[in-house]
Amino acid sequence: MLVAPFRVGVDVGGTFTDLVIVDAQGKVLAFKTPSVPADPAQGVLNVATIAATALGRDIEAFLSDVGLFVHGSTVATNTLLEQKGAKVGLLTTQGFRDTLEIRRAIRDNVWDHRRPYPPVLVPRYLRLPVLERMDVHGNVVQPIDEKSLERALASFEEEGVESIAVAFLHSYKNPAHEQAARNIIKSRLPEVWVTLSSEVAPIIGEYERASTAVVNAFVAPRVVPYLEKLDVRLSELGLPGKLLMIQSNGGAISVPEIAVAPVRLVLSGPAAGVGSLKFYGADAGSDNLLSIEVGGTSCDVTLMQRNTVSMTDQLNIDGYHIAIPAVDINTVGAGGGTIASVDSAGMLVAGPEGAGSTPGPACYGRGGQRPTVTDAQLVLGRLKPGPYAQGAIVLDLAKAEEAIRRHVADPLALSVHAAAAGIIQLVEQNILHAVEQASLERGINPRNFTLVAAGGAGPLHGSATARLLGCSNLYIPRLAGVFCAFGMCNSDLRLDVSSTWLQDLDDARATGTVALDERFGVLREQVARQLAREGFTPDSVRFIRSYDLRYFGQQWTIAVLTEVSEPGEIRRAFEENYRQQFGFIQDGGQIEVVNLRLAAIGENPPLQIARTEGRRSRPEPIGRRPVWVDPQVGLTEIPIYDGTGLAPGQELAGPAVIEEATTTVFVGAGETAKITEAGNYLLRITESGSGHQVWAGNHSQMVDA
Repeated sequence: MLVAPFRVGVDVGGTFTDLVIVDAQGKVLAFKTPSVPADPAQGVLNVATIAATALGRDIEAFLSDVGLFVHGSTVATNTLLEQKGAKVGLLTTQGFRDTLEIRRAIRDNVWDHRRPYPPVLVPRYLRLPVLERMDVHGNVVQPIDEKSLERALASFEEEGVESIAVAFLHSYKNPAHEQAARNIIKSRLPEVWVTLSSEVAPIIGEYERASTAVVNAFVAPRVVPYLEKLDVRLSELGLPGKLLMIQSNGGAISVPEIAVAPVRLVLSGPAAGVGSLKFYGADAGSDNLLSIEVGGTSCDVTLMQRNTVSMTDQLNIDGYHIAIPAVDINTVGAGGGTIASVDSAGMLVAGPEGAGSTPGPACYGRGGQRPTVTDAQLVLGRLKPGPYAQGAIVLDLAKAEEAIRRHVADPLALSVHAAAAGIIQLVEQNILHAVEQASLERGINPRNFTLVAAGGAGPLHGSATARLLGCSNLYIPRLAGVFCAFGMCNSDLRLDVSSTWLQDLDDARATGTVALDERFGVLREQVARQLAREGFTPDSVRFIRSYDLRYFGQQWTIAVLTEVSEPGEIRRAFEENYRQQFGFIQDGGQIEVVNLRLAAIGENPPLQIARTEGRRSRPEPIGRRPVWVDPQVGLTEIPIYDGTGLAPGQELAGPAVIEEATTTVFVGAGETAKITEAGNYLLRITESGSGHQVWAGNHSQMVDA
């Protein structure tokens, strides 16, 4: 029997919609149901109904006992990726009509100069100039010409524009002209959505600011009505509190607050992993964690160093640049639904195309004909045939074998098992590269981190990935398959604000301690008002300062997280960060402060999970079956364990498979899995087939989070 009030997290993924309940005594229940891409809100209601039924209640009675309901939605992301947003018009300063199309003229791959950029979200005939101008200091050079604005609005009205983005030059310094334009738009076209670049991205950088405003205008008319409708529907069904949404920064916020800038939801869902990492750090015995969250579509990599998750303010979603505060997540197309094939050169390829939830992998029996990673895991014995996720899907081994034989094994003249093993090894190389991009390429040694394998598919790849990285410890949550939904139950409210500064760090008059403290005070008042609407008083909010810094003459900044305002201390923090990333510093170099940033955290009570009684007895397997272990061991019969029968303190030796409700754990040869105090899995990783442990760095000396 669960004890109210409940915390509920609902994560809508590409394949499944996950729901986690944590009751007042720390008992946890998890539920999964196939996502409904055509109507994600229905997917939320479906999984909530399933949870209520499992508790012997109707949905109204269930929701009435919910004290915290947090939702992660892919609606904003999918709207952008599928190009199904609103018809947008863009107002720009005269002479800057083509900023959006010129971009930064930078390519991700400098050798691939023929690949076209993605189409702009606003065609040129809907990018119209307005006669106005601010200078770099925010002084009016040319007052806004209302006649030129009226001409643009008349054209927008004739073309049926649904949403308007306003991005004037230097509006980050003085937003008066953008605000005046909004007033005129609202009087002329009251039904049209309006986005100001000075509100969604008040930063220096004309292109990034305009691009962010346009993406917000593109997704808002599709995202906000969905959220408002779901909020009202849940309230009608009995939810007493607010529906909270997970933002890209990993924090939650209410629907009315996010409605101003729904672009901040583009990483909603994956960013909720922050809440899980905060909780699991203490149980893993480390405040340095590298997580791979492998779901049905992709693998999301997140780094937490010294209990702080890496953040960024520059996102690239399918070629569209968005300047918003976000958890720094490196994503690669390597999920359970990733499709494997043989290209025209006879090379094995895995991804980035995925099967999704419909038709899904071939083994789902929903019409999918092409082999996926899930099909390969089933053929290799790591997954067993039969029902999963409370019977939501049934894995068919014969269909998996046929798909791999037809599309991979026969074209490569391999056996089905060899082809399946090749698919797994290739995908694990892709995961390895994604982790290296998030760590090694930023001057961080992954050997000094505990690898966290999460997502429904992550625990099947965790052992090999940790071994390839040289990580000595692998941590696998028992609730790995609902990693993000669980994280939502442990999420705080968060607001991020910024102010462009653009001053020499050593200019005492402009960037002295007093000047910085005064500007941070203004930012603090700004976010305090917003959090007050969420029910938080200033004394219940934690504030985090950071600076965007660079050497003079450089284009890109380095984010420096420090609470100090003394320029000498800021310099030391910047140089430490710079040296870690690039291996050197400019001794006495001139440093420029570009932006001041403030994060306000409204902290919810920390999540407490009920502990189960420990056990020292040797765990007994529920059976044995042939499983492909690794290239050295190959296919061999190994023990299979039921995760529900394992208790804290018990240990088991690999190779072995542990079957959990939301995932399957693979323990490699020579490895040992120990059940932690919180009932999760901590694996000691060894070199493949040697039995020699690879202890790296000062792992054993890490401090609990």
